Amino acid sequence: MTIMLENITITEEEILKQAKFSGKMPEIIEGIINRQIIAEEGNRAGITVETEELQQAADQFRLVKNLQSAEETHKWLEKNQLSVDDFEEMLYYSILSGKLANHLFADKIEAYFYQNQLNYAEVVMYEVVLDDQDLAMELYYAIDEQEMSFWDVAHQYIQDTELRRKGGYLGRVKRQELKPEISAAVFAANPPQFLKPIMTSQGVHLVFVEEIIQPELDENINYQILSDLFSEWLKEKFQQVDMTASASPVPVVISKAYNS
Repeated sequence: MTIMLENITITEEEILKQAKFSGKMPEIIEGIINRQIIAEEGNRAGITVETEELQQAADQFRLVKNLQSAEETHKWLEKNQLSVDDFEEMLYYSILSGKLANHLFADKIEAYFYQNQLNYAEVVMYEVVLDDQDLAMELYYAIDEQEMSFWDVAHQYIQDTELRRKGGYLGRVKRQELKPEISAAVFAANPPQFLKPIMTSQGVHLVFVEEIIQPELDENINYQILSDLFSEWLKEKFQQVDMTASASPVPVVISKAYNS
């Protein structure tokens, strides 16, 4: 592949060099190895990808990218330096990854969920972070004694404009998204509850817990667990790879899935 831009020529060698200069090579190499692991394990498990599945994936991809015609799709492929065959192979590996993940872990999701159920709990909360511990305690008692509202404090002390407009509302927050000291206090709360100031490396947190949402094994959590288990498995496989070995790639046979 050679790209001509007036007096500038971009060759594959230059692209590879830029990938090295940008520090992306470890990420690129990991992606290549992961793709070969998926192909090898999928082949060993006898997993196949049907033409209809490729076509459905192509249609879904175009819908997500808002590519409403074959012409728009061609332009997107050109912009991303992908041939039609590249596009089909990309879809092939996406489908194969999903099928392999299901093959390996679909029957393990429920047990994993109940063993780690607390990790999927969520909290609906409001937060104001201050630098001054004495001020935080003063405001805590003012709110607790109803001399001020949490909304008043949020509007006076939150610097971020959008967060201030929402009164410190953070929405639904997962347990793992919180610092451990905040998580411990929040998930021990009896909502609705205004918590005593919590110290972290970020400052002093004033937190109002509106609701704790107990997790259910719905479609989203099912997908999240499947993705986590597969990612962890792939990471372990990657670490076992001999980087000096020159393994023969698994051949991939794909059918055209690129109709207008």
